Amino acid sequence: MARATRRQGGGQQQKRRASRVRAAQLEQLNLHAAGMDVGATEHWVAVPADRDAQPVQRFGAFTADLYALAAWLRQCQIDTVVMESTGVYWIALFEVLEERGFDVKLVDAHQARQVPGRKTDVGDCQWLQELHTYG
Repeated sequence: MARATRRQGGGQQQKRRASRVRAAQLEQLNLHAAGMDVGATEHWVAVPADRDAQPVQRFGAFTADLYALAAWLRQCQIDTVVMESTGVYWIALFEVLEERGFDVKLVDAHQARQVPGRKTDVGDCQWLQELHTYG
């Protein structure tokens, strides 16, 4: 029985290695992508790590905050944005970003929540940014 357990564990390690190899083979399509977790009172935004000393930032939900968010994205040379939102909180942000020339995508928050792990706003925006990089 101990051998069977060891073999299962080894198989899981092989699956993880194979998963990493497959991930390394994916081509990044959107190098200038940002990910956002949109909320009622605050928005968390992640950009590629090489774009800013703090690649994950929090912004408020007021109009001035949305303009500051858009300016920061422009400073970080972001072209395309993916956002996850529940409710209607995404609408104003979507309009501000689209108005300023960003390619904005909205993803279903319910489906994004089904992914195990990443249960924080910071983790969500980083995960969305990474996924959007790969298309």
